[in-house]
Amino acid sequence: MASHADDELKPSTTEGYKVGEKKSVDEYAKLDAEDESLARWKQSLGIGAGSAGGSLGEPGDSRRVVILQLCLLITGRPDVVINLGAPEALEQLRAKPFTIKEGAEYRMKVRFRVQHEVISGLRYLQLVKRKGIKVDKSDEMMGSYGPNTPETPYYEKTFTEEEAPSGMIYRGNYTAFSRFMDDDHTSHLEFNWTFDIKKNWD
Repeated sequence: MASHADDELKPSTTEGYKVGEKKSVDEYAKLDAEDESLARWKQSLGIGAGSAGGSLGEPGDSRRVVILQLCLLITGRPDVVINLGAPEALEQLRAKPFTIKEGAEYRMKVRFRVQHEVISGLRYLQLVKRKGIKVDKSDEMMGSYGPNTPETPYYEKTFTEEEAPSGMIYRGNYTAFSRFMDDDHTSHLEFNWTFDIKKNWD
């Protein structure tokens, strides 16, 4: 997809951190049953006896992370909800800019599903440019997740609140490139979108 941002949009790394060996849900469920801390970690991911059999996921759908919905939550304004199940959703994101009033407080919320296997270190990366020049870069750690179940059909993550810049020099059109990536550097979704910072909402 939008590979032009690969060099500029790499996740931050922690010195000495090493990604663990990938295991199936069933292997995790059977791993070190006597280890209490590991048992608590597995429980936080919804992994236990029978986890693999009870997880959601379409057999013909090889995706491990499915981004279902993006929401822009703006203080004092109706939420802007993008349903990514619609085939034209990503194209509309690119073609139709959001409007954000200068100085407005906002945050993003994502609804997603994990299927087939455990996802470790899922994160959201974002690069913002104006007139081709980088003006902002975000790296939001979302966490590790086990496959969803009928009891928990999806996860939601709300990101840190931000404030749009104020002043005439900041008004105008911005382009953004976003990516959902895990510890294995597997990219689960990439997309371009645009937004305008304006003096007023209309």
